[in-house]
Amino acid sequence: MYVCICEAVPDTVIRSCIARGASTVDEVGDACGAGTGCGSCHDHIDVLLTASYAPSEIAGLPATA
Repeated sequence: MYVCICEAVPDTVIRSCIARGASTVDEVGDACGAGTGCGSCHDHIDVLLTASYAPSEIAGLPATA
């Protein structure tokens, strides 16, 4: 799914930037261009950053019952 429409950046690219060390919206933008246009995707990028750096307890649960 595209997170940044202005630069046509999908969530997979943003997740990859985060995995390589980007820890802010600006760093993600420097790495892949996401968030450097209108800025409407900043909240979505923040969610991906938060999910990556502060995973919830759900992440530790088994995928199947």
